[in-house]
Amino acid sequence: PASPAAPAAAAAPAETVVVSTDVVRATFDSTGGTLVRLELLAYRDPIDPQRNVVLFDRNARRVYLAQTGLITGQAGVALPNHLSAMTVQPGERTLAAGAHSLSVRFESAAMDGVKLVKTYTFERGKYTVGVRHEVVNQGGATVQPQLYLQLARDAAPPEGESSFYFTFTGPAIYTEASKFKKVDFKDIAKGSASHANSGNDGWVAMVQHYFTSAWLVNAPGQREFRTDKVAGTPETYTVAMVLPLGDVAPGSSKSHEAILYAGPQEEHKLAALAPGLELVKDYGWFTVLAKPLFWLLEKLYQVIGNWGWAIVALVVLLKVGFYWLNASAYRSMAKMKAVAPRVTELRERYKDKPQQMQQEMMRIYREEKVNPLGGCLPILVQMPFFIALYWVLLSSVEMRNGHWLYIADLAQPDRLFGTLPWLQMPIGPLPLLMTASSLFQVWLNPTPPDPVQAKMMWLMPLAFGFMFFFFPSGLVLYWLTNNLLSIAQQWWINRQLGVNR
Repeated sequence: PASPAAPAAAAAPAETVVVSTDVVRATFDSTGGTLVRLELLAYRDPIDPQRNVVLFDRNARRVYLAQTGLITGQAGVALPNHLSAMTVQPGERTLAAGAHSLSVRFESAAMDGVKLVKTYTFERGKYTVGVRHEVVNQGGATVQPQLYLQLARDAAPPEGESSFYFTFTGPAIYTEASKFKKVDFKDIAKGSASHANSGNDGWVAMVQHYFTSAWLVNAPGQREFRTDKVAGTPETYTVAMVLPLGDVAPGSSKSHEAILYAGPQEEHKLAALAPGLELVKDYGWFTVLAKPLFWLLEKLYQVIGNWGWAIVALVVLLKVGFYWLNASAYRSMAKMKAVAPRVTELRERYKDKPQQMQQEMMRIYREEKVNPLGGCLPILVQMPFFIALYWVLLSSVEMRNGHWLYIADLAQPDRLFGTLPWLQMPIGPLPLLMTASSLFQVWLNPTPPDPVQAKMMWLMPLAFGFMFFFFPSGLVLYWLTNNLLSIAQQWWINRQLGVNR
C-alpha cells in the first residue's frame, strides 16, 4: 500500500476539541481525530515568555501533527484514516482536581463496513498519551487492516533557534538491530533516506532542540518504518510506523494500544519509556562521554540545588581531574614564553637563511629542554571531555528556567544590559567576561614567532567572543569558569618559573 500522507492544509475541521491537564493543553481536529496543537504548560516560549512552548501546531507557518489511521493491501477496500470524518464522544475536557486521568474518544463512520474508534488517555503529570485503536468490522467480509502511527512536520527549525550553533531537527527511527538513526529532511526529499525499513521492535520520533515526540509500541511484533515527503506541499515530511493487525472477521473487532510521547527530552524519563528513547537527546559524536558527564552534573545539582553552581562545580572537578596534565602543558608553554625573545631575535638574524634559523631554534629548544608540542598534546587529550560537556549543556532541557545569580534562564543568552537593536545582539556581563578572559589567556601564552599567527591569536578570542553573546548563558558560564581556572593555574606556573610579565 502507498505510504499514508498528511494534507498540505486540512479542510475546515468539523469540530475542534481542547483537552487540558496540569502539564499540557491539547487540541484535536475531529477530521481523523488528529492532534493538531499541543502546549507544554511548564515551559515558556524563548521568543515570547508570556506564551507557552507549542510543540504540535497547524498554522500558516508551522505544520507539526500526530496522525493515525488504517490502510490495507486488499484491492478496492478503503478504511478510515487521518482524513476521515470522525465524531467526538461527550466527556470531560479538563482534568479535574483529584482525578488521575482524562480520556477523549473519536468514532468514524463505517467505510466498507469498517469503523475505527480512537481513544486518547491523558494522565496527571505526564507527557505520555495512551492511544487505543479499535477496529470494528460491521461488514460481511474479513478485512486485513494495518495501523499507521505517524508524525508529520515541516522542515523549518524551531522558532528562536540560534544561527550560531546547530541542533538536529527531523525524524528518528530506532530498532534493537539497527539502533538509533536520525534521518535528514533533505535525504527524504531526494529519496535517499537510509534507515531500518522493518523490525520486530522499535519506535519513530520527530526530534528538535530540547523537545521530542514519539510513537511507542513496546510489545514485540512486526512493523514497518516509513519516511516520506507529503505530495503537494513545499516542505512537509512524515515518519510513520505501520503495524499489521491481522484478520478481523465480520461482526468482530480488534484493538491495539500505543503510546504517544510529546514533551521535553528528560533523559532518565525517556529511557524508562522505551529502549533507546533517551538517544533523541542529541550529544552527537561524544555520547559515550556526554552521558556520564550529564549523570555527574545531575548528581551535583541534587546536592547543590542550583544548575548554575552545578556547572561551576563540574568544571572544577574536571580541572582537578586533569590538573597534572594541564600543569605539564602550562610548564611547556611557560618555557616557550621564556625563550620567545631569543627565538624572535633568531628569526630576525636569520630571516634570509631559513634552514640555519630552524637549526638554531632546535638547538635552543634542546638546551632549554623545551618541547614545542608539549603545550598542545595534553590539551588535545582533554578536548573531547570539554566538547562533550559543551553538548551536555547545549542539549539538556533541564537548563531551561534554571537560574544562577541574576540569570533567570540558563538556556537563554545573557541580556542583563539589554539588546543592541541594529544587531539584535543581547548584551550581558558573562560574554564580556568570557571575551576578556580569553584575551588574558593569549597574553599569558607564549607569543608565536610568526607575526601573522600572533595577530590571529588576538583576533580569535574577539571572533568567538562575539558568538558567545548569542550562546545560552549556561554554556558561557561553563567556558568562563574553565577559562578562569586555566588562567589561575597557568599564572601560578608562570610565576614559579619566573616568566610572568
